[in-house]
Amino acid sequence: MHIHVLGICGTFMGGIAAIARAAGHTVTGCDANVYPPMSTQLDSLGIVLTEGYDAKQLETVAKGADVFVIGNSLSRGNPLVEAILDSGRPYTSGPQWLAESVLRDKWVLAVAGTHGKTTVTSMLAWILEHAGLDPGFLIGGVPIDFGISARLTDAPFFVVEADEYDTAFFDKRSKFVHYRPRTAVLNNLEFDHADIFPNLAAIETQFHHFVRMVPHRGRLIVNGADENLARVLARGCWSEIERFRAADPPGTENDWTLAPEGTIGLDGGPVGTLPSLALPGRHNQLNALAAIAAARHASVPVTQSLAALARFGGVKRRLELKGTVGGIAVYDDFAHHPTAIAASLEGLRRRVGTARILAVLEPRSNTMKLGTMKDALAASLGAADLVFCYAANIAWDPAASLKPLGERAQTHADLGELVDAIVATARPGDSVLIMSNGGFGGLHDKLLARLSR
Repeated sequence: MHIHVLGICGTFMGGIAAIARAAGHTVTGCDANVYPPMSTQLDSLGIVLTEGYDAKQLETVAKGADVFVIGNSLSRGNPLVEAILDSGRPYTSGPQWLAESVLRDKWVLAVAGTHGKTTVTSMLAWILEHAGLDPGFLIGGVPIDFGISARLTDAPFFVVEADEYDTAFFDKRSKFVHYRPRTAVLNNLEFDHADIFPNLAAIETQFHHFVRMVPHRGRLIVNGADENLARVLARGCWSEIERFRAADPPGTENDWTLAPEGTIGLDGGPVGTLPSLALPGRHNQLNALAAIAAARHASVPVTQSLAALARFGGVKRRLELKGTVGGIAVYDDFAHHPTAIAASLEGLRRRVGTARILAVLEPRSNTMKLGTMKDALAASLGAADLVFCYAANIAWDPAASLKPLGERAQTHADLGELVDAIVATARPGDSVLIMSNGGFGGLHDKLLARLSR
């Protein structure tokens, strides 16, 4: 079968393409921005890439395509989309193709939540790999231990990051409703994706649909401290439930607990101690606990999960150290929501102690660009010693939102000026934490190059 993927250079759609190629299909694709590393990864798989969405692709590279898999970044008015619709050619979404072509006969372990999806999914896939279960997976990031975001295996287990974002222009349900997991992690739930959802209640409804698809003998691994998830479950739940939360104080009635010193409790008794993790922070300890609980449903003993996590290398763009120059460490992190920003800063603070942290933020996500979270921004950056905000292409005033931080915060609308300001301020012993859900104009490499000079 010949599959042509629209939006192929996104992490999710690139993973779909890689899985389709591994399944033996001929795969081609196109994107508005064909560039490394995804373009290099796909090229190595023999996947022909085309720049842009010219309708002429129907008569050239995609002439013999049996089906078009359309990413959710594509919308009506796109010339190739319009040509596909006018031609009557078959098309589907990435999640639907995955569900029908790969997941139908698999034990699906799906990880959902506003925060931590990529980390928990990576941890869970690594635990199953370490246990010899050879899982397939599709992750919205790149686990360092695997070096790839997706793979297909003959094993019965498949781990998938279950995103609540919409599926496609023709399917406005959340992606995760297609996956029908046997094991489902509900890590947390907050308002996000303001460009898609009008309010928190609308997201809760999508999570409710997700819960309705877990079979009676399936299992939900749920953050027991999250009131929003409690409301989701109150609307109906027909599966086994195991809850996890921080044990503060120890001995709560939740199924899984994690004490401050790392002791893991299950049903009121200790079952092990969490090892030191490659990813710092209390939030990552709880991410690990969720992965341990999910792996146990797939018959992986807790002791084996702990051994795997002791060797877990982390995830790219999750507090990833990009380089150290002159005693100044530069980190890359995907945080873009105030809750995630605060958690990443807390994790880095645990790692560096009292050393200075220079937080560099690009409010790039659709939710942040709309200004939905602007009033929570200053508080989320409270753990940073200095804050640098990139203020280009934003309709609201970041300087006004960061005013509570006083002289600790500064904004710059020019990337070059931003680099100049950081270089002029940074000194040996500092950690520079760059946070964005995009490429940030290559800021990491620009900064490291300037520091080295």
